[in-house]
Amino acid sequence: MPIVNFHLVEGLSTPEQDEALLVGACKLYAEVLKAPTDRIRAFITPHRPGQFAVGGELVSRNGLHAPWFDCIVLDGRSLEDRHRLLAGFTDLLVDCLGVQRELVRGCCRRVPPEDWAIAGVPASVVRKDEVEARARAAAAD
Repeated sequence: MPIVNFHLVEGLSTPEQDEALLVGACKLYAEVLKAPTDRIRAFITPHRPGQFAVGGELVSRNGLHAPWFDCIVLDGRSLEDRHRLLAGFTDLLVDCLGVQRELVRGCCRRVPPEDWAIAGVPASVVRKDEVEARARAAAAD
């Protein structure tokens, strides 16, 4: 269920950079969460420079590329894992797109397994054993 969506300014990255970002994001998720890659989704949502403001000014005027990302994990993932994802996605944006680190913003959202569907079935049912194992590990810490 790991999903990340990068909000980028249209035209400020090449197709090759976009590919490196998306492939790198999938690898990062797989590494940090030890998740099979077939469960991972990564997207880029492009925004026109005239519809993206940074510092109170349109990017079409100031030229600043200040990406924002939103990643989702099932509740029960450790704070350490979530922090690794936040840092890793930021690193990918800096390394792949050459953006200024201080302009990158991101968020990691936790979703309760009963509120996440996999093929129309709650993750609390489909991934019951995994969810319970993470809950036991968290309780032991």
